[in-house]
Amino acid sequence: MSTAVTIIVPTFNERDNVAELVARASAAVSGHETEILFVDDSTDDTASEVERVGATANLPVRVIHRDDNTGGLGGAVALGLREAAADICIVMDGDLQHPPELIPALLDRFARGDADVVAASRYIGGGDSRGLGTALRLGVSRASTWLTKAMFPRRLARSTDPMTGFFLVDRSRIDLAALRPSGFKILLEILARSDVRIAEVPMSFGQRHSGTSKASLRQGTTFVIHLARLRFGKMSRFAIIGGIGAIANIGIMWLLTLAGMPYIWAAIVGAEATIVGNFLLQERFVFRDMRPEARGVGARFAASFAFNNVEAALRIPIMALMVETWHISSVLATALSLIVAFFARFLFHSLFVYAPRRSRERTDTAANRIIEAIDAEAMRPGEL
Repeated sequence: MSTAVTIIVPTFNERDNVAELVARASAAVSGHETEILFVDDSTDDTASEVERVGATANLPVRVIHRDDNTGGLGGAVALGLREAAADICIVMDGDLQHPPELIPALLDRFARGDADVVAASRYIGGGDSRGLGTALRLGVSRASTWLTKAMFPRRLARSTDPMTGFFLVDRSRIDLAALRPSGFKILLEILARSDVRIAEVPMSFGQRHSGTSKASLRQGTTFVIHLARLRFGKMSRFAIIGGIGAIANIGIMWLLTLAGMPYIWAAIVGAEATIVGNFLLQERFVFRDMRPEARGVGARFAASFAFNNVEAALRIPIMALMVETWHISSVLATALSLIVAFFARFLFHSLFVYAPRRSRERTDTAANRIIEAIDAEAMRPGEL
């Protein structure tokens, strides 16, 4: 049975791979109404090459060139999903490590009707990951897969390769507006944010045809941050900044006590310095998307500064009490008190400091607002 299909190919400087990819993909989808949609972030003439090859191709070939590269490869795929002519979309890389000859197997598995996503897996029977190249890259890939599955044990229970970039997805079954892609692991984004049924077919991961790998330490860092954001929402970034602030707080206090300042005064100075620093980092990295609908920056700073000082005014005497009664070090007592204060700070900033102006006009109870904030910002997509 003929199926309407859009093959989405995100590209970055893949000019030399375009002609072969189009030829092999065209042969693989014979009998299906298919288009190939390239979403191109290249700095070379890949987009021009796509247009040249598409002029004589046996099926429609389109290219969308992006200048802003928002969301990286994942952002390119998300755009392709929105712009695709068909609901049945097949995502694959442009470097030919994903063999186009596997497309019929993806379509056949989807035709059975019990899956919304069909992934090409390197790690099930018949699969092969030798195309990754070095043992180090293979080890990093497997470790990343294990970490990801451990953090999403229910959502990824039926997925052996949530990191694969070669998969079929029924666009009508996912909420495109909910996707927040960052980096190159777009399937993980889809599976984590959508309640979809997944099936797999084995894939032999091929050698790169042309060009160079995009894997890097920066990409790895982006993946770890993205994984934390998926698992814990804004709370993860808030926690990271809070951890940086806590280290700075303890460091300032330690230096000042070494210089002879009483630990109470050292704790006050450390707290004030990190309150300001944390606010600036939260503005940029945690609540940036909420700022347009919240109050002005002056009001946000005043509310944050006031709350944190009240919290510090309560926390520091408790810290002193721990030092005097439990006879523990002042640095350890400070660390313990900062951990306890973290959740109160996060809830206050989510519910009040960065709350949309219209939300403050509602009559919802405080309890409801707390529940909604935890659900929306901390527990998405809903697994503990």
